[in-house]
Amino acid sequence: MSVNPMAYEAQFFGFTPQTCMLRVYIAFQDYLFEVMLVVESVILKKLTGFPGCKISPCQIRKSTEKFLLFMKEHFDKLFSKMEEVLLQLVLNIPEHVLLPEDKVHEQFPYTKEQFQALQEEIQQLQEQYRAEASAGQALQAELEEQKAVRAELEKILQWFDGLDNICREHGTSSFKESFAFLTRSSKKLQDVLKDVEKKSKKIKKHDQLL
Repeated sequence: MSVNPMAYEAQFFGFTPQTCMLRVYIAFQDYLFEVMLVVESVILKKLTGFPGCKISPCQIRKSTEKFLLFMKEHFDKLFSKMEEVLLQLVLNIPEHVLLPEDKVHEQFPYTKEQFQALQEEIQQLQEQYRAEASAGQALQAELEEQKAVRAELEKILQWFDGLDNICREHGTSSFKESFAFLTRSSKKLQDVLKDVEKKSKKIKKHDQLL
């Protein structure tokens, strides 16, 4: 069998020419064995019809095996020549012939150095794409965070608007004025509490002295 890989032919046929030849060889060999078995069975039937025949079935089997070996040796020689012819003239694609899917290589030929440069450029583009994708994810996360902050700010503004409406309903002109009034009132209350605490301490001391 040929040792040439014949990869281009395998691309075109969908199988390697050597595989095809091997299957043909096995098919012919199986057919030869079957024929010899049929011949042997016919000989046995014919000999059983002759009275006084001294040829035994074992002798017939030995003769059949010798003839089969003789046929196989000649078959192998003939098949070797047939294989050589088929692989060179039938199952072989000439070097100057390009398959339709490879025509683009004829239109745009490139050297090994150019191919290497193209591979490096592809790698750089892939790295750039990964970096841009990572940056895009970071921006998306920042946008989501901004959306959440904006939603919280809108809630706070709605709360202030609600307070402003409540103040207006109770006769206060605006929330700012109400807030200022509450701040002043709170400060006054704190002063009153401090004064009460001082007086309470004085009363306790007076009670203790008595």
